[in-house]
Amino acid sequence: MELIFYAVPTLMIAGCGFAAYLLVRRARRLSRTWAHGLTARARCLRMYTTTSGGGGDTSVRTTVHHVYEFATREGRTVRFDEEGGSATVLEGDFVTVRYLPEQPRRATALPPSRGKLVVTTGFGLTFLGVAATFCAGFITVAHMMFTESSGLMP
Repeated sequence: MELIFYAVPTLMIAGCGFAAYLLVRRARRLSRTWAHGLTARARCLRMYTTTSGGGGDTSVRTTVHHVYEFATREGRTVRFDEEGGSATVLEGDFVTVRYLPEQPRRATALPPSRGKLVVTTGFGLTFLGVAATFCAGFITVAHMMFTESSGLMP
């Protein structure tokens, strides 16, 4: 029984750590692409939305996705899917994309916005830090409860 009070929060802390890693990795990739990437003209081949959430009494989140295609400077055609783009970009529209020559499939059509990237990454890391701290506090309380009660639950 005690294992549940230790294992579940520990797994949640590990999940928060992994999510923080992914968040920082995405921010670094975008920042590097904006700073050092080459530009190309891309065509939006498809625009679609996905929804998540339960509906009813809970909120539903809608995310806009775009599928773009562009040619690199070497003449290679690259197609990529990106979420979170502008809802004003429709199928058939042309946009400027930025890509790193060594990773053209990681291109982005998001316009450079370092301030927004810093703020959103900071809020995400803060949220994950608070969640991990809460889980660590729960482990501490559970440990105190089990050691002071000699393993007997009240």
